[in-house]
Amino acid sequence: MRIVRDRIVPLGFGKYVRSDKIVALVPIEEDRGSGRRTLVYVEGVDEPIVAGRTETTILRDMVGEESGYTELLRELQAQIGQVRPLLKASIRSEAGLDLDELSRRISELVGER
Repeated sequence: MRIVRDRIVPLGFGKYVRSDKIVALVPIEEDRGSGRRTLVYVEGVDEPIVAGRTETTILRDMVGEESGYTELLRELQAQIGQVRPLLKASIRSEAGLDLDELSRRISELVGER
């Protein structure tokens, strides 16, 4: 999971912080309620900020929705890499699916060339 740099993350109730400045998220377990869901530790700020959003929601905003897709694509690419060349050729011949081309396109999409 990669944090998207320079993304502004809403913490709730008009509080915002840059995604790459958040160093820790701690769920509030006692006295948790409206406006008190998560302690957000921010680089350069001595005390944690009390956020009105859950740690899961804040984390999702930090990494962006695209993060899950990228991880899935990387996993698929790793599995394609384990398919032997003879089987790849058979799949290409029988099903018209070029696994090497698919792997190359995944590399382009996730920025790994």
